[in-house]
Amino acid sequence: MYEVVPIGRVESPLADRAAAPKQGDEGSPEAWLVFEERFADGLRDVVPGAELLLLTWLDRAARDVLLVHPRGDANRPRTGVFSTRSPDRPNPVGLHRVTVLAVDGLRMRVSDLEALDGTPIVDVKPILERRGER
Repeated sequence: MYEVVPIGRVESPLADRAAAPKQGDEGSPEAWLVFEERFADGLRDVVPGAELLLLTWLDRAARDVLLVHPRGDANRPRTGVFSTRSPDRPNPVGLHRVTVLAVDGLRMRVSDLEALDGTPIVDVKPILERRGER
């Protein structure tokens, strides 16, 4: 048994899964990440311009799906869910590459996030530069 504890939630104008972009770079609106007070120290070195990997819990996803039509296109053959980015999967962990636009206390404004309003945030990680790029 594993326990994942949300560290915050997404505030976004996206409320309807069917109308949301499939990926963040496909026209996602800016959104806010709102963190719990007890995680404030973990946020202190995140600055505007930072690129982050945001992990979310896709709380409205179906967890019994193993085969999907990629991108929801019934004309494409069904594919094993682990070779797709489908939100419907046994453990619906969302992975999003976002850019921080602003930081205001426990809130971060980000671009390129296709997660729905209220989606729980489970972790944030920096995008690391490749060795030798600095």
